[in-house]
Amino acid sequence: MMFYKETNFKETPIGKIPKDWEVNELKKVSVLIKSGCTPLKSKRDYWNGNIPFVTQADMTKVERYLHETSERITELGAKSSNLFIVPENSILLSMYGTIGKVVINKVPVTVSQNIAAIVSDKKCVHEEYLRYVLQMYSHQFKRQAKIITLRHLDIRIVKKTLLPFPHLLEQQKIASILSTVDEAIQKTDEIIAKTERLKKGLMHELLTKGIGHKEFKDTEIGRIPKDWEVVKVGDILSLEYGSGLPERERIPGMYPVVGSNGIVGYHNQAIVNGPGIVIGRKGTIGAVSWIDKDFWPIDTTYYVKTKISDVFLKWLFYELIYLNPARFHLADVVPGLKRELVHSLKMPLPPLPEQQRIAKILFTVDKKLEIEGNEKAKLERIKQGLMDLLLTGKIRVKVD
Repeated sequence: MMFYKETNFKETPIGKIPKDWEVNELKKVSVLIKSGCTPLKSKRDYWNGNIPFVTQADMTKVERYLHETSERITELGAKSSNLFIVPENSILLSMYGTIGKVVINKVPVTVSQNIAAIVSDKKCVHEEYLRYVLQMYSHQFKRQAKIITLRHLDIRIVKKTLLPFPHLLEQQKIASILSTVDEAIQKTDEIIAKTERLKKGLMHELLTKGIGHKEFKDTEIGRIPKDWEVVKVGDILSLEYGSGLPERERIPGMYPVVGSNGIVGYHNQAIVNGPGIVIGRKGTIGAVSWIDKDFWPIDTTYYVKTKISDVFLKWLFYELIYLNPARFHLADVVPGLKRELVHSLKMPLPPLPEQQRIAKILFTVDKKLEIEGNEKAKLERIKQGLMDLLLTGKIRVKVD
């Protein structure tokens, strides 16, 4: 694929684009743009039919292509609700919730009132190109959404949206380049999902059965290796309150400021020596974070202070994740994680050398997840850079 830098531009309502490109309202290059509706839930004979029905939940589950839906309606449900069949390879645009989310349906579907179905004119628009260019303009849709009870995008705004269109063949080539990057991102996502499943299985196996044990015993928390102990969480650690540090009072520095869902900033001072473990007390209640260096936990968190010497901190981090402190969230007048309940919880305690071996195995899996996460982030930056260049015509693809 050959590229060249465009130098011949023209001014348009959406900015500079190549002179041989056009700017059109979306409705002028579409056969149909229409939102759907939702059949009455109370009508039993409207549901559990053969016609896929796309909801907002379905839109959030997929990145590029929609092959199936969680709900289906009957022909009577579609007819009674004046629903229409959206042909495959159309564009589905979310107008509520994840406003601006764009996918292509790979099967004929019906859609809810929160989704715009866009059937493009195949003579002048390639659906993959249209998906990418709508994706690039998604920030405008979010900005133009109105708040009635909740933020919602008006279908009339969608229809009048101005978009750039090169020749059809150039659209196809642009879409092909961007699809190649998307496929690499998808493969990375699959590796991440597979590794996360592996980690979940390993955590259950290692944190309940250990490594290479032949003899087990029954305890109040279930069967565990014979040489393991059962202890209360509060016997080996205490959850200590973090300290308030408003953003306006932070002085830029090297020490992480840790909130209920991880690092939220940096400060020039720390109040806890690292490495350490932080657990969400309010906000993201029960979330467990590992911090490598000295840090400042804020007042929506607890930090872990160990009480005994024969506990390996990294093993304790994984054990706390597995114990799931979030289940001790009480919806009081002031919701939060009740540390007394966490302290009273019983847990297994392997010998220190085995804690270290367990932590090493799980840490190896975490490093794999980190590497793949960094690879995905790199690919997404590449994709964004290519979109900025190709969809504005700053860089052109040679068309034979």
